[in-house]
Amino acid sequence: MSETTSERDGREVYDPHAVQARWLPVWDRLDLNRAGIRDGAEKKYVLDMFPYPSGDLHMGHAEAFGIGDVVARYWMRRGYDVLHPMGWDSFGLPAENAAIKRGEHPATWTYANIDVQADSFRRYGISFDWSTRLHTSDPGYYRWTQWLFLRFMERGLAYRKKSAVNWCPNDQTVLANEQVVGGKCERCGAEVTKRELTQWYFRITEYADRLLDDMKDLEGSWPERVLLMQKNWIGRSTGAHVDFAVGDRKVTVFTTRPDTLYGATFFVVAADAPLAEELCAPEQRAAFEKYRDEVRKLSDIDRQATDRPKTGVSLGVVAINPLNGEELPVFAADYVLADYGTGAIMAVPAHDQRDLDFARAFDLPVRVVVETGGEDPAVTGVATAGDGVLVNSGPLDGLRKTEAIERTVEILQERGTGEGAINYRLRDWLLSRQRFWGAPIPVVHCPVDGEVAVPDDQLPVRLPSDMKGADLQPKGQSPLASNDAWVNTACPKCGGPAKRDTDTMDTFVDSSWYFLRYCSPSYDKGPFDEDAVRQWMPVAQYVGGVEHAILHLLYSRFFTKVLHDMGMVDFTEPFSALLNQGQVINQGKAMSKSLGNGVDLGSQLASYGVDAIRISIVFAGPPEDDIDWADVSPSGSVKWLARVARVAADVGALPAADARDDAVDRAVARAVDDVTRLTESHRLNVSIARLMELTNALRKGIDGGAPASASLRDGVTALATMLSCYAPYTAEEIWSRLGHDVEGGDSVHASRWPTADPALLVEDTVTCVVQVSGKVRDRLEVSPSIGEDSLRELALGSDAVVRALNGAAVRTVIVRAPKLVNVVPV
Repeated sequence: MSETTSERDGREVYDPHAVQARWLPVWDRLDLNRAGIRDGAEKKYVLDMFPYPSGDLHMGHAEAFGIGDVVARYWMRRGYDVLHPMGWDSFGLPAENAAIKRGEHPATWTYANIDVQADSFRRYGISFDWSTRLHTSDPGYYRWTQWLFLRFMERGLAYRKKSAVNWCPNDQTVLANEQVVGGKCERCGAEVTKRELTQWYFRITEYADRLLDDMKDLEGSWPERVLLMQKNWIGRSTGAHVDFAVGDRKVTVFTTRPDTLYGATFFVVAADAPLAEELCAPEQRAAFEKYRDEVRKLSDIDRQATDRPKTGVSLGVVAINPLNGEELPVFAADYVLADYGTGAIMAVPAHDQRDLDFARAFDLPVRVVVETGGEDPAVTGVATAGDGVLVNSGPLDGLRKTEAIERTVEILQERGTGEGAINYRLRDWLLSRQRFWGAPIPVVHCPVDGEVAVPDDQLPVRLPSDMKGADLQPKGQSPLASNDAWVNTACPKCGGPAKRDTDTMDTFVDSSWYFLRYCSPSYDKGPFDEDAVRQWMPVAQYVGGVEHAILHLLYSRFFTKVLHDMGMVDFTEPFSALLNQGQVINQGKAMSKSLGNGVDLGSQLASYGVDAIRISIVFAGPPEDDIDWADVSPSGSVKWLARVARVAADVGALPAADARDDAVDRAVARAVDDVTRLTESHRLNVSIARLMELTNALRKGIDGGAPASASLRDGVTALATMLSCYAPYTAEEIWSRLGHDVEGGDSVHASRWPTADPALLVEDTVTCVVQVSGKVRDRLEVSPSIGEDSLRELALGSDAVVRALNGAAVRTVIVRAPKLVNVVPV
C-alpha cells in the first residue's frame, strides 16, 4: 500500500513512548476506572483470572489481560458501571522455594514481584479499578479464608481422614493428581511416591449432582469443551452395586452395565487399594507387593491413559459371579483406581476396551454377551461397546440394553446380591498442604477435646514472621511443625495445652472466593459485604486460560453453592459467561527457556510501544486461538497507529464547517455497526480489520479534494472512541488532537460509544459478481432489492459475459440476488 506525504509525516507526529508518558499520569489523576462512579447506571462485572506474582509480566499476561480490557472498556463506553478489579493469587510453593534459596521470608519475594507486576500492568494501560486491589497472602484476606473454612467445618463439609496421597520427596509436599506427570513431580521432576497421611478434605461430592445439573444454565455462555471437561470430571454414572463372594467375604463392585454380568471372565482390584492386600493369597504376596510398589509411582491420570499397556498380577483367589456361579480369577491391576467406586471391577472384555486389552495381555477368555452386529472382539481386538441384543446370558437373552439392565437389577435384588446405584468419578477435595506459604488451617488439636476450631475473634491465625530460608526447608512435615512457639497453644475449649494444625490450605481455596471479596475489599465484618455482592454478582464476563477449566472453575462453583445454602449470596453460579484465551507460542511451539524461543514482553514494549503490542495480539486471530508470535508483525501495527494519528491531526487542522460527505458518513456508520456487533461477540480481530478500513475511508475523504470537515470530524471521533478499547494511549492522543480537554476530564475513556444512523446502513447499490463457469467475468452495481429475473437479464446482457460465452448456449443460470450470478454454458 502506497503512503501519502502526510502519512509518512505521521510517523513524526506519533511517538508511542511519548504518548504513553503523556497520558498515563493524567489517567492516574482522573481515576476514570473506579467502579460505582456512574450513578444509576446498570452494573457489569468484568473479571480476569488473577495472576501469580512469579516475576514481571510475560506474553501470556499481555494477551489475557489485553482481551479482558477490551471487554471492560467496551462496556464502560456503552455507559455501564463496570467493576474491573485487580489482585494477586499470592500464596504458593514458588515463593517458598525462592525464600529457601535466598534465605528470606516468602513475603519478601512475593510482594517485591507484586510491585513489579503492578507497575507493569499500570503502564500496559489496563482499566483496573486499583481501589479493589487485594493479595490472598495478606492477613486481612486469609482471615476470611480461615473463617470460611470454619463455616464449612460446621456444616460437615470440611473433615480429616487418613489416605494415600501423591508425595514429592524433593518438595516434601502432597501433590494433586494433576501435578504428577509421568510419575514425576510437575514442578521439580522428582519421582513421586505414595504416602499415608491424615489430611483435610472439602466434601465437594455432596454437591456433585448440583454441579452437574446446573451446567444447563451455563450452556451457550461457557465454552462447550469446558462444560464437557467438568461433566467428565464429575463423571456421574447410573448402574448397580453387585456383590461377589471372594472366599468368605463379600466384595461389592459398581458397574454401569449389570446386564453384561454373564460376560464377566475375570475380576480386577486396584493394586494400591487395601482390598488387594486383604484378598491376596500368601503364595502371591511377594509378587503383589513388588507390583503395588511400582503402581504407586504412577499418577491416576497416567494409569487411566488408554494407550498405556495393561499390567497386573494374580492375587491367587477367585470371585464368584452372583448370577451364574462362575469362578473368576482375581487380579490386581493399575488401570483400576482405588477411589473409583469400590476399587474393584468385574471385567467384561468383549464389551470394554480396557478389559479386552488386559484379557489379551493375560490370555483370558473373551465372551460376547451383547450382539451388536460387530465382529468378534476376541479376533479383532476391538471391544463392541453399545446397545444390542443380549446373548449367552440365560434369562436375559433376547432383551435389549435398557430392559436387560432393569431385569438384572431385579434379579440381584431378589437374591440379595446387588441393587441399583449411582456413582461419581469426582472425589472429595484434598486441601491440606505440607508447606509454609499458605493460609494456616484454623484448628487446634487438643488431647482432651480433639479437633477444636479457633474462635472467630482469634482469626486470623497468622503465619510466623520469624521463619525464613533454612527454616522452610522440607523435612518430611510442614515447616510450621518445627516452630514450637507457634505450634504450642492453649485449647480454646478447655484451656489446656494443645497444638495448632501445621498444614496450610491449597491455594485453590484462596481463589475459590476472591471474586466475591473484590466487591468490597475493605469490608471487615465478614468475607464480603453481602449487599455489595448482590449489586455486582454474578460476574458478567470471566476471562482466563482453559488450563483452569476443571479445578479452579469447579471449586469456585462449589464455594458459591455452599455460600448460597448459607444464605450469604442469592445466586448459585459465580460466572455468567466465560471466555478462554489461547496461548502465545513462538515458531509453532510453547515458549520455553530450554527451546530458546521465548519472547520477552519488556523488549517488545520497548521496541513498539504498548498499543502496537495490544493491537498485534488482538489482530492475530480469534481470542480462543493460539497466537504464533513468529507470524505477528508489531511494526505493521505501529504504522497503522501512525496513520490513525495523522488522520486525526489532519482532520483537527481542517476549518470548522458543516459540509458532509455521504460516502464518509456511510463508511463510518458501517464501521460502527460492524465493530459494535463484532466486539460484543468477541470477534476482536475482525473488529480491528474494520477499524483499519475506516481509517482508509477517512484518509480518502481527507485527500479527496474538498474535505467535508463535519463528516470527517464525526468519523475520527467515532474511530477514537472505538479504538479506545483496543489501543487506549493512541485513542487518547487523537481525541486530544480533536481539541478535547483531556487533562480537564474530557477523556476519550469517559466518552460514549458511537451509534450508527440506520438510514446510513441502507445501501443504495451493491456489487453483484457475475461468473461464467465459476470464473469472474464482470461486476455490476445493482439495487439491493433487485429481483432474480431482472438480475439474470442484466448478467446475460453484459458484454463481458457475451464474450466469455463466445456463442455457446446457456444450460443454466444460477442467481443469488443481489450479489451473485453464475452462468453455466452447455
